Formats: sequence, structure tokens, C-alpha cells
Amino acid sequence: MQTKTSRIKGMHCASCAAIIEKTFKKIDGVESVEVNYGTETAKISFDESKVSLENLSKKIEPLGYSLLLNQLTAEQMNMSESEHAEHLGLNQSKKEKLAELANMKKKLLTAIPLAIISVVFMAWDIFSMFDIVSEMPIVLRNVFQNIMPLMAAYVLFYVGQPYLMGFYRFLKYGKANMDTLIGIGTSVAFTYSLAVTIFKDVLEKFINVENVYFDVTIVVITFITLGKYLEARSKIKTGDAIEKLINMQAKTALVIRNGSEQEIPVDEVIHGDLILIKPAGKIPVDGIITEGSSYVDESMITGEPIPVKKDIGENVVAGTINTSGAFTFKATKVGSETMLAHIIRMVEDAQGSKAPIQALADKISAVFVPIVLALSFVVLGLWLLVGSRYMEFSQALSFGLVSFVGILVIACPCALGLATPTAIIVGVGKGAREGILIKDAATLEKLHKANVVVVDKTGTITKGRPELVSIKNFSEKKDEELISILGSLEKNSEHPIAHSVIDYAKDKNISFTQINNFEAIKGKGVKGIVNNTEYYAGNIKLIKDLNIQFDSSLIEKDTAEGKTPIIVAEKEKVLGVVMIADAVKPESAEAVKRLHGLGLKVVMLTGDDKQTAAYIAKEVGIDEVVAEVLPEDKLNKIKELQQQGKIVVMAGDGVNDAPALAQADIGIAMATGTDVAIESAGITLLHGDISKLVKAITLSKITMRGIKQNLFWAFIYNIVGIPLAAGAFYPFLGWLLNPVFAGFAMAASSVSVVTNSLRIKTKKL
Repeated sequence: MQTKTSRIKGMHCASCAAIIEKTFKKIDGVESVEVNYGTETAKISFDESKVSLENLSKKIEPLGYSLLLNQLTAEQMNMSESEHAEHLGLNQSKKEKLAELANMKKKLLTAIPLAIISVVFMAWDIFSMFDIVSEMPIVLRNVFQNIMPLMAAYVLFYVGQPYLMGFYRFLKYGKANMDTLIGIGTSVAFTYSLAVTIFKDVLEKFINVENVYFDVTIVVITFITLGKYLEARSKIKTGDAIEKLINMQAKTALVIRNGSEQEIPVDEVIHGDLILIKPAGKIPVDGIITEGSSYVDESMITGEPIPVKKDIGENVVAGTINTSGAFTFKATKVGSETMLAHIIRMVEDAQGSKAPIQALADKISAVFVPIVLALSFVVLGLWLLVGSRYMEFSQALSFGLVSFVGILVIACPCALGLATPTAIIVGVGKGAREGILIKDAATLEKLHKANVVVVDKTGTITKGRPELVSIKNFSEKKDEELISILGSLEKNSEHPIAHSVIDYAKDKNISFTQINNFEAIKGKGVKGIVNNTEYYAGNIKLIKDLNIQFDSSLIEKDTAEGKTPIIVAEKEKVLGVVMIADAVKPESAEAVKRLHGLGLKVVMLTGDDKQTAAYIAKEVGIDEVVAEVLPEDKLNKIKELQQQGKIVVMAGDGVNDAPALAQADIGIAMATGTDVAIESAGITLLHGDISKLVKAITLSKITMRGIKQNLFWAFIYNIVGIPLAAGAFYPFLGWLLNPVFAGFAMAASSVSVVTNSLRIKTKKL
């Protein structure tokens, strides 16, 4: 039994996912299938001896969908950029999506003016009936009546082609989605109006030929297409997280073979190859250092900002970056075996495992269409069979046709289609102005249900970079003079922590002094002569080796809090100690407090040591801490919480957070973090401001409240309007809904939905 994940082309809504799932499940050899509308993928377990992906694709092609068969596998991740793009079809897929988006935009730009004209004339006609405005001039009315069929035909057959195809597939295969609803409603309105216009003289003996509904066709198709365009534009970067992970892989490796250096493509590296890494070089595969030493930036794996010292016998990981020095290592894991490949697989699995969030409108669409159709024919039949007994047949036919068209027009789900997208559009726009970037509607929808927030430490709770946080001065020198001496020494050092001292000195406008006889003391610190005095700067080992008396208890509290000390000394005494740490963001404690106020539990996951993590957690008020974790551990913690029935928000900023961000119900990335974390997440907080997390949750609650109100207004028109259009009140009250009022009610429902959505702009987060 094989399990494969493939992208799907042609999905427009959550009911599309349901149609594909049902189709696949009926095929012999398919054990299980999980179609995800959010990521446009299908995870399929099937027996290769009975069925193939090609066969499966052919089964759904008549329904308007297809599987994109050339998909990335972990084994293919070492291809060159051009080979990868050609194999994956990634660039081609993007070009296709962009072309499709551009085509939709072109259609909209021509349809929107026609919709505006239609709305103006429809409103004019309706308001004049109530003497709110004067009647339309005859000349203008004649011009409008002559061009309206052409406008409607253009919108229906050109802009509305996808909806006509939805109507056609429903007739042929019995599969219905939102496109089907739009196609049926607009086609019936257009066909009825065209018949009345062409055969006016013949039909006026039987029915009222004054009312036509070309405007309904134009307005409905334009609004729905606008919603689809905005949705498609927001989903254009669905696969970017995986692509960016691929691009982290080094493209070449400098190997030592037969005593000489050779630069080869990374996919040609084999187990046991000796690979030379120069300063600023990217490590191409996983391995063990055999010669030399250096500091390696492993933030993409651990999330920690301070590069790690690597000596002979220690492991290095693909995608990490050598910051200084040079070394040689032996390749132990290549291709799909590397840590980077493992992270890619975890992101793929986590993204594909998300259940599609089906909007209420999509859930009911499969039954709504046949019910409305059946009802319209039943009502027509009742008017002809029963109504003709109490009135002339021509009148019964007229009333029957009016009811038939009225039901389909008022049931046309314009407001239903707009209920969610308009609220989402306004909500997402408001979020953007607040520095909250939301990738898709599903994320915003689910966020309001969250009850656990999981945060990474580095870059989320803390600033994500080492900086000088305190000075302990034991000498008679001023702090500025002490920093000047230390900075003068450190500016010659390759150690990454040196940058923290130099940056601090620059911020305080502290100048440096010329240094003589500079020397780096491996693994301990540096020394040099400043103004004829020899100074030392380094760790506690250096001070002990120099036999300088120093009470280490003076820095025990700081080191227990995860701070790194740099001790400054002369030959016989310690002058002072500066502490380097990844400082807590000023807004973190208040953000955690507000999250507690919303009833959420806060958990911190970090690759840092337990002591540091516990101190940070206590400082900001976090409920639970899990420290010294790898990317896989973070992922497993998210799964554990989900198995407990929790709706989990994960906030992080590193590549090591990407699998957990993808697995979480809602992934939130700090914009100060890596592109991969941002692309794996559903929400990005600009400037890495965690206080915006609270605003994002509040925004989600406000938006979802707006959506529920919109759905109420969308349904209330159908619930009240359909019986009225059917003539249910005619025998008792003489009420019969003319299709023109059905069109007005349909338009009014849309206006009420859009107006209610716009109210979200006024809400305070």
C-alpha cells in the first residue's frame, strides 16, 4: 500500500474537496483519501497493483479537476534550481496560477462597469415604483433595454464560463458545488429574460413580459467572480514554504578526492566524502568534523542566535552556515537523509494533514441545488394543476412561471457566496493595518477557537539576537572606559559574541583604542595591549588559567539565567564583567498577561537549556516550559496537545519552528524570523511584535461574529423569500413575489452582507 500526496488543480471551494474525496473513495484499490482545500492537495493511500495516480486523475478530469503528478519527493531535493523547477513544475505552476489570476482580473475589469450600470438602473427602476425618484426617461430606458441583453450575454458566457461549466457538470454527472448554484440561477434568469425579450408578442398573451432579469445575471456573476479573484490572489503562495526550504540547500560542495579539491553538485556527494568548508560557506550535507574548528550558525535548526563552537568529532548539519575559520568534515548523511530533508518532510506531512475547513455555504451546496430545483418545478406544477382549477390557465401559467423564476432568482446564492469573503476581506485588511498579515481565511476562521498558545523563545518572547544587557564594574574605571577597552579587544575577535560588545559601544558613542600584540586564546578569550597595559577578555577558564583571583559566585545568578559572561581583566585583577544575553522583548510579559485574560494557556518550547528557559518563562509569566527540544520534539508536543482536544496556536520565527507551525491549527510567525517560518505559518506579525498576537485573536473573534451575522442575513432572505416566491401566501393573503422584487431582495441581501462586513473596520482590537 502506497501513500502519496499530490497537488490538485481546479478546486474552487470546500465542496470541491468533498466531491473529489467521494469520487476517489469509490475507486477499487483506494484505501483512504484526505483532500485539503486549503493546501490544494490530496493525500491518498492506494494499492499500486490496482490503481495509479494517473488513473485517479483521469477519474476526476471530467469533473473539472486533475492531479498534478510531477511532485517533489525528499530524494529529489538535491537537484539544481533549474532541474528542480522543471521536475516539480513549480515555476510552471506559478506561471499558470498567475496567468489564471491575470485572466480573471481582465474579465473583472470589463464586468465591474457593467455591474455598476446594472445596479444603477435596477435601483432607479425600483425606487421609481415607490415615487422616490422620477421615472426613467423613455429614450434612456429603450437604450438600456436594447444593450442589457448584450451586456448580460457577455458577462454570462465570457466572465461566467466557470459557472456554466458547473451547471453542465451537474447535469452530466450530478455533482454540485458553488459554481453550480451560480450557473443555474444566472442561466435561468438570462434564459427567461431572453425568451421574454425575443418572443414578447407571443408570450404577452400568457404572462407578464414587462420584467426581465438581465441585471441579476450581470450583478451576481460579477460579485462572485470578484470574491473568487480575491481568494485566488491570497492563495498564490501556497507552496512557498517547501520551495524556500529547498533553496536553503547548498547547490555545490567542495570535496577532497584523490588529494585534490573538486567542486561538485551537492547531489553527487556520497557517504564518506571529505568536504572542505571555508568561512561564510554553507554546509551541504550532514557530517562529522575531521579537521579544524569554527563557529557555525545553526539558528535554522536550533533557533538559537549565537553560533556554536564546532571541533573535531562534532556533528554539522546541512543548510547551516560557517561563520569563521575553515574545517573539513566527513559526509555521513546525504540527500533525503539530512536534517533539512527531514524538516521538509515534516512540513509536507503537517501541511497535508490539516482537515479542510468547510464553510457552511459549501457544506449545504450539495443538497441546496437539487432541493431548490425540485421545489421550483413542484411549484410550477402545482400552479398548473391546482391553480388552473381556480383561475384561467393563462393566469395560472403566468403565476407559475413567475414563481418558478422567482424561486431560482431569490435562491441564487449571491449573499451566501459573499457572506464569508466580504467579512474576511475587511478583517484581513484591518489586520494588515495593525501589522497582522493573514495568509488565508481558514486561519482567521479557526483562530477564534484557540485555547492553547505555544511560543518559541528566541525571536518570539526574546529579541532573537545576543546583546550586552548588564555591566558589573569592579574597578575604578568608568563603565565607558571599561567598554572601550573590551571593544578594542573584541573588534579583532572572530567570536560572534564580540559583535554584541561592538554594537553596544557604537550605540553609546564609545570610541575604540589602538591595540598591540593582539592574540586569540582558543576556546577561552583574547588578550592585547591597550595604552601600554595588557588586558584580557574571556570566560572563567581564561581567568583561572591566569591565576587571577575571582569570586565566581558573583556571576552565578546571571549564568543561571542564561546570560553569557565576558570577564575583563588586567594581569593580576578582574576589572569587570559584562553580560551577553538574548533579551526579553519589552512587550512579552504584557502579551502573555492579555492571553491569560482571553482564557488561553501559554506554553513555551525552546531548544535552549532548561535553566535559561525556566528563567525567561518565570519573567514573562508563561504556564508551561519544554526546553532542549529539536524540531521533531516541537512537532510532537503540538500533536500531543491536539490529541488532548486542544486548538493550538503556534508562534515562532525559525526554520526549526516550521514543522510545528505547519502542524499547529494556527501557525503564527514573527516577521523578524526566517522566510520559511513565515511561509509555513498562516499569520505573520510584523516587527516580531508578540503583542499583536492578542490583537490577531481579537480580530478573529470579531470577524467570525460578522460572518455568522452575514450568514443569518443571507439565509433569512431565502427562508422568507422562497415561500413568498412560491406563492405559499397567495391563497390566504394574495401575496405573490414578482421576480423583480426577488431580484431586489437578492440585491438587498448582498448589500446588507457587505454593509455588515464593513462594520468590522470600526471595531477596536
